[in-house]
Amino acid sequence: MAEVLVPLTEDEIAAALEAVPGWRREGDEITRTYSIRYHGGVAMIVHVADVERLIGHHADIDLRWGKVRFAITTHDAGHKLTVADFDLAERIDAIAQAHGAEPLDD
Repeated sequence: MAEVLVPLTEDEIAAALEAVPGWRREGDEITRTYSIRYHGGVAMIVHVADVERLIGHHADIDLRWGKVRFAITTHDAGHKLTVADFDLAERIDAIAQAHGAEPLDD
């Protein structure tokens, strides 16, 4: 049976944001943008997608020339922020670092 994800409170969101430096809240999403060459961005997205498939949680991804933007929210929780969003943010940070992507939001 799938885990039911409960939306975080405002205080929990504030604390979770402190644990993922560089991510910022935009409404009911957390977002981060990285600078990376286009083809490197494609490879990074494939890597992120493989992890997302395994954990069953997905970001909205915007690939542009020279940058990739990730936006995360939990659709199954009414487009609210949950612990799964911050877990995915940490995983994306690690993948970005492995691909040599530079954060643009710091």
